[in-house]
Amino acid sequence: MARNLLRYFNVLPVAGLACLLAAAVLAQETVNSASPPFATFDAASEAVLSDPHDLTIGPDGRLYVADKLANRIAVFDKDTLELVGSFGRGQLSNPRDIDFDAAGRAIVADTANGRVAIFEIDGDSATLVASLPGAIQTEGATAHPNGRIYATSAGLGALIAYEGGKPIVVVRGLAGPHDVTVDKDGNLLVADTGGRRIAKFAPDLSFISVLNDANYGFAGPRYLATDDLGRIVVADQDAHRMLLIEADGALVGTIGDGKPGLGVNRFDDPEGVAIDGSTFYFSDSDNNRIVRYRVVMN
Repeated sequence: MARNLLRYFNVLPVAGLACLLAAAVLAQETVNSASPPFATFDAASEAVLSDPHDLTIGPDGRLYVADKLANRIAVFDKDTLELVGSFGRGQLSNPRDIDFDAAGRAIVADTANGRVAIFEIDGDSATLVASLPGAIQTEGATAHPNGRIYATSAGLGALIAYEGGKPIVVVRGLAGPHDVTVDKDGNLLVADTGGRRIAKFAPDLSFISVLNDANYGFAGPRYLATDDLGRIVVADQDAHRMLLIEADGALVGTIGDGKPGLGVNRFDDPEGVAIDGSTFYFSDSDNNRIVRYRVVMN
């Protein structure tokens, strides 16, 4: 492995050897108050959720939300923002992330159960069909086009690659990692929450780079999503803001003034992000609702 990679991570098979982080670079807490909002408020759901975390648009065009304290996945009509269904009660415990694989199965970070739970969706019903263990306090989970599933373990400070239902590679040394998502190039972006940065990995989990510019003012990045241009939207929960970052790392803008609140351009501990073309959906977590914004900048 190249020496510059060893400065950050050792990547080893699960077969057994420790993976260590040798150095971590923390972002400053400075909030760039001059950053303009990158989208405009459009609508909000009723406060029918219980600390919602990450969310995504499903293959059926509906909005799926990891409704943490309700121990379920809540399903919304993305146009009306009305709650139209749910699944997972009695099977999930504090779920915090959801994604879909190429087969249309729901991939859920089942946090308090320390696993990735996989559901087959058939209309309004969902059946638990598989469970991937070994990720203590599973915060994030995503399905990659290569067929693997990747998950973060805040309890282990790790990013885990699963193949054939088993963990095959682990990177340790992260600081309370939350979300993991796939960018337009097939690389993995991890919200390294305690490190106040975004870490990028190749699909084999070799380390590539970090995003931690002081202009971001990261206080606690949790969940993120990328658009078709490769831009990253980050929910910086502890700063009560959403950030839009270019693929090259330039900060485009922010929504939120750094203080918890309720209303237009105000959030209280926002956790989740979903992107649908020029539309953004955010989990306004401590306000127990979903909000929708439309893009206003090119």
